[in-house]
Amino acid sequence: MSMIFPGMDPYLEHPQLWPGVPSRLVVYIADHLRPLLRPRYIASIEERVYLEGPEREAIPDVAIRRPRPEPRGRATAVLEADAPVIVRAPILEVHEPYVTILDRASGQRIVTVIEVVSPSNKFAGPGRESYLSKQREVLDSDTHLVEIDLLRAGPHVLAVPQTLARRQGPYDYLICVNRARPPRWDYELYPRRLRDRLPRIRIPLADDDPDIPLDLQAVLAQTYEAGEYRDRLRYDAPCVPPLAPEDQAWAEALLATARQGGGDQARSSE
Repeated sequence: MSMIFPGMDPYLEHPQLWPGVPSRLVVYIADHLRPLLRPRYIASIEERVYLEGPEREAIPDVAIRRPRPEPRGRATAVLEADAPVIVRAPILEVHEPYVTILDRASGQRIVTVIEVVSPSNKFAGPGRESYLSKQREVLDSDTHLVEIDLLRAGPHVLAVPQTLARRQGPYDYLICVNRARPPRWDYELYPRRLRDRLPRIRIPLADDDPDIPLDLQAVLAQTYEAGEYRDRLRYDAPCVPPLAPEDQAWAEALLATARQGGGDQARSSE
């Protein structure tokens, strides 16, 4: 079940489908790195947990509970209060996975954190606050930070200042690597447009150990296949978030080729 798009599939960004994507990406990132990390390092999957209220779109509608009729008092009561409608706002416990690389040589110290950004990390609310808090914690430590943003929608949340990132030219997706070298003002950026292949990025380790490569396109392809997204995505519906007109025309041409059974040829021509 090969991918149709040469890089990121923009249809994966649909809010109803995206929640399952980061979980798979994190697992496959760890799987891809493990053979390259042995024997000194361990790739571990951790979770950040926070509480999310009902104002987020991902949360189901509030449950409405109507009160039972109150027992009637004696007929001598002069005035009765009107019965209210009681609403209960559900609080959701959100678990967001990320990858840590641990160094066996120093008591399993965390040397690198790898984050895959979710919509809740980008928009105002507990998810963004939790993400930024963890980001500051890592930047104030001796741990490398790798951030992967494969979402076109939403405010900037990566560690690199947005003005610096935008100076490198337009991009739809951005990966940022910040090494634990004080004062941590240097950022390694991998900006990508929709039509580009996702990059092979350098993952830093401890001391003088060489970086190891992470092929994000291969990880995404594995995620796409395991999640059976080619059968689940609504390629016949408008892309959400919407594409620019020229990108929409390009995407429709790719999809038309794929429907004719030539998806592999369409990708190899990019």
